[in-house]
Amino acid sequence: MSFLVGTDSMFVLTRIRGQLQLFSETASASLSSTACKTSIGESPSATCHSTSSALDLKLLAISIILITGILGVSIPLLGRKRRVLRTDGQFFILSKAVAAGVILATGFVHMLNDAEEALRDECLPAFPWRKFPFPGFVAMVAALVTLVADFVCTRVCERREREEMVRLKEEVGRVGRAEEGDEERGEGIEEEEEGRVVPAEVRHVVVSQILELGIVSHSVIIGLSLGVSQSPCTIKPLIGALAFHQFFEGFALGGCISQAQFTNLKAYSMSSFFAITTPLGIGIGISLASFYDSLSPRALVIEGLLDSVSAGILIYMALVDLIAADFLNGKMSGSSVRMQVASYFAIFVGAISMSSLAIWA
Repeated sequence: MSFLVGTDSMFVLTRIRGQLQLFSETASASLSSTACKTSIGESPSATCHSTSSALDLKLLAISIILITGILGVSIPLLGRKRRVLRTDGQFFILSKAVAAGVILATGFVHMLNDAEEALRDECLPAFPWRKFPFPGFVAMVAALVTLVADFVCTRVCERREREEMVRLKEEVGRVGRAEEGDEERGEGIEEEEEGRVVPAEVRHVVVSQILELGIVSHSVIIGLSLGVSQSPCTIKPLIGALAFHQFFEGFALGGCISQAQFTNLKAYSMSSFFAITTPLGIGIGISLASFYDSLSPRALVIEGLLDSVSAGILIYMALVDLIAADFLNGKMSGSSVRMQVASYFAIFVGAISMSSLAIWA
């Protein structure tokens, strides 16, 4: 009996030792910074490589993407002072629907696909990268974490808003200027506390901040990928695709910032931070191009995981905080049938247009 127990223990220890050795080998292979030979032969860079031409195109890309990003994020902010561009106008609603479709397609068609290609590359060990669907799993976790962050941030902002309203009511009462309207507002606050009604301004504040986080994270990755490339054949189609992508993502973010009613300083700070992220990523990529190998296993793992996280955040934001928030609330249901049809059509236009860019980029 003791012999069998000893044999079982040896078997278990052998299995554990084998698994640890496999894990060590897998981790070592996955974190290697040496370029993969199989990918080099299949890469467009192998047949279309020009450092000087690529640098000229990268500088052009920085200028174009910076301008389109500034234009996209600025239009809704300027709309606060222009009747045609108001956030409750038809032009803004339709443009925001197009932008929501663009963001949704970016997550599903571009980021998830790029993550899949990176994490299933032949450079990486079959275990665990091709044995488990990491891109979808990481994107799902990122979406759920975003949901939790969305909930927590909303509750924190809601509590601050309520405390501020109560404080203002007490100040008005203290100086003896509390009127009937103030009493009604106080009752509204109590009802809101019981019913947990989230003010629209609070939701816009949370949505704008989380949306910027998702957009900024993948914009840096995209810029870095373009910056390290030495292939003009790869960079040329990316310039047009990223300009289109940057404009409409900027428009969606600018609309959320405008609706959140931030101060001018904070609104312009958030807008500027968005506008410079992709050009900044390109600049960092240019500086790293001489010693950074985008085809190494380490780069593939990092890029694949970050793309998956970005995809999860963007998909959540597009479906929950942009599309559902605008199309499943009373504002859209109270619109005319013509406006509803036009808005749904705009979503499909944005999603299909951004998806079609996958042919080139």
